[in-house]
Formats: sequence, structure tokens, C-alpha cells
Amino acid sequence: MNALDSFVGKLLGLPPLASQHGADVDKLILYLHYLMILLFIGWSAYFFYAILRFRRSRNPKADYVGTTTHASTWIEIGVAVAEMVLLFGMAVPYWARAAERFPDPKQSTVMRMVAQQFNWQARYPGVDGEFGKQDIRLVSKQNPMGLLAMDPKRKAEDTGGQDDRISPLNEIAVPVDKPVIIHLTSLDVIHSFKVVPLRMTQDANPGMSIPFHFIPTRTNTYQIQCSQLCGNGHYNMRGFFKVLGQTEYDEWLGAKTTAAAQGAVSYE
Repeated sequence: MNALDSFVGKLLGLPPLASQHGADVDKLILYLHYLMILLFIGWSAYFFYAILRFRRSRNPKADYVGTTTHASTWIEIGVAVAEMVLLFGMAVPYWARAAERFPDPKQSTVMRMVAQQFNWQARYPGVDGEFGKQDIRLVSKQNPMGLLAMDPKRKAEDTGGQDDRISPLNEIAVPVDKPVIIHLTSLDVIHSFKVVPLRMTQDANPGMSIPFHFIPTRTNTYQIQCSQLCGNGHYNMRGFFKVLGQTEYDEWLGAKTTAAAQGAVSYE
């Protein structure tokens, strides 16, 4: 963004940007505000002009014909055109790039994230790069993701999933400057994953696995918030999204419990 956009962004209170795609989001927000400022100034000027132009002392007798100019029509058409440019020239292409141009999973950090009242949890593939199998019939308090590797009776059916890493509740981490692909779902009601500095918001719907992607560009710890009213504890559904250097991330992930180990603890 140029200096003017950066200044206006600070004036509007936009938080520091921490993702690659977020620059496009900020530009769209700024241009929308530019349009709203122009409309506010224009209609305010017209309002005061109308008060002075059609004041009682100047027009003591009502004119039931009124003005015959079509200026307001052309102004409204101009506003509609500007809105269409923002929609079809910026918003739709941004969405299309995000929805269709997914990065290569082999070159990305891939995780499966589960939202539930009122926390977040993620699962990372093991050294084989493959996620373990799931069965919805196995979902329980001890096994919220329904992993075969965590079930004493069926773990033998999924030897490849036993090295999957399970994050602690409300703690997610990714490496900086590397594409991230998250497959998001919900165990109960509709939630919404939101990290403002990443300019990322995605609803989590029960029964659906929704993929989305981004590239984090700043190391820091950000707050995950649920931006969809999801119950009495909605206000407290917060998590921590850590963007780490690659070495720190490898250490963080290596210290996390495997699915097999967590299953052994959960079912004791």
C-alpha cells in the first residue's frame, strides 16, 4: 500500500497486518471508506445547499413542480458504478483467488481444526504427512475427533495415524512465511474462526470440512476469537494462534502428544 493508504489504515485503527493476502483486504476496506467519505461530504454539502436554496424567505410560495434537473439520477448512477467496480473489480477477484488457488499441500503446513463449545483444537499429520482415519461413530468426550488411532478397539486399523500430533486446547501454531491450509469443522453448532491481524475469518459448520489457506508473515502470538454467537460461553471462546520461526515451530510440534499417546491417556 502507498503512504496515503497506510496513513488512512492507521487512522481507521486497522491492526498490524500479519498475512500476505491481507494487503488486498485492507485495500478493499480503505477504498470502501474513501467512497463513504466522498458520499458523506457530497450529500452533506447538498443538504446544506438545499436548506439555503429552498429556504422560506426565498421561496415564500410552494412550488409543486419542483426541480426538473436529473443531476441526482446521474449521481446515483455514478455511486452504483463505483460500488460495482469495488465488487466486481476487487472483492470478487480476491475471493476467487482465495477459493480456487490453493497452495501445494506438500509445500504447506496442513492441519485439521475442530471447533466446539467453547474451544479450538488442531491435529497435524505425523512424519508420513498423512492424516489418520476418522469415524464419526467414535466421537466422544475422550475422542472428540473420532480418531481410530485413539480408540483402544480400533487403533490397529490405522497404524499410520498414530503419529498424528494433537495440539493442546486453544493453542495452535504455524511456521512463518509458509502457506497454511486449515480444514475446519465443528462438533456441535456453527462457530467462526477469526484472527484479525491475519485478516482471516471462516465459519465452522457441523458436518462439513471447510478448507481455507493463508500465508502468515509476522511472528507473534495472536488471539483466535469466535465471531459467531455459539452459546452462553461464546464470550470466552478464545484461543492463541502462534506464528513461529521454523525451528521454534518444529520444537513446538515435536513436543506435542501423538494421537496414540493421547488415546492411551484418555481411555485410562
